Amino acid sequence: MSTSPDDFGIPKQYADAQGRIIHWPRRKNRKYQLNILRYLLTKFELDRIYTEKEVNDILCEYHTFEDWAMLRRELFVLGWMNRELNGTDYQRVARIVDDMIPSGRAD
Repeated sequence: MSTSPDDFGIPKQYADAQGRIIHWPRRKNRKYQLNILRYLLTKFELDRIYTEKEVNDILCEYHTFEDWAMLRRELFVLGWMNRELNGTDYQRVARIVDDMIPSGRAD
């Protein structure tokens, strides 16, 4: 199933016509930040192990503002992706995108 930013309530100013995130919302717009992260998470398969490079490549494919490290870190901090202690392997662990509640921080 393909998803688009519209499916996650992401305003047009944050995404282009190709479904890439072009702008990261300010902290006061945490709701939009979380929606963007939910959208990006759908680009990863459940239970598949990804290298850090594979995660970066997927994130780079779906955003244009050149901060894949921040996006990767956010997905990990929220508990939606796990990683090995040495940071080499990542895995999507959040199963139902609609019901995801951040485990690390509040809205």
